[in-house]
Amino acid sequence: MTLAIPNNRIINLGVFVACVTTIGIVLYMEHVMLLQPCGLCITQRVFVILCGLVCLASAIHNPGSKGQKYYAFGAASMCVFGSYFSGRQIWLQHLPEDQVPACGPGLTYIYENFPFMETLSFLLKGDGNCAEVVFRLFGIFSIPEMALIAFIALFSICIYMAFRNQPQSA
Repeated sequence: MTLAIPNNRIINLGVFVACVTTIGIVLYMEHVMLLQPCGLCITQRVFVILCGLVCLASAIHNPGSKGQKYYAFGAASMCVFGSYFSGRQIWLQHLPEDQVPACGPGLTYIYENFPFMETLSFLLKGDGNCAEVVFRLFGIFSIPEMALIAFIALFSICIYMAFRNQPQSA
């Protein structure tokens, strides 16, 4: 008896569902648990969404092997960028207290009162708010650490799909 690994179309749908589930969880944490996201958290969400959308597009398009590689590398690149921002937030969270950057105004205030480029810069760099650990899963993993684990898992799946030899499926 051999274990049949699903074709790339099914795997892409699975990655999309995983990304939707992840966004659902962070929205639950924000709106039910009342954990306010920082700039880096929002940036990580964007890359989870982009990875999911690339995989959804691949599943719908169902390209040949060359096209599948492009989609898989595209989704994997979203995971790399998301991992960078997770890593940056983890780094901020592990800084000694005297080296943590000052906290800035809230995101709502920034969106309403700052030009787009300054808002984007804030979302990409983070501030002291991003260094605060407000939740730990099982008392171990902070939110950006869980995000980094998710990005690594999604990246691994995407790279697998990119280099997998499989016949074109219907």
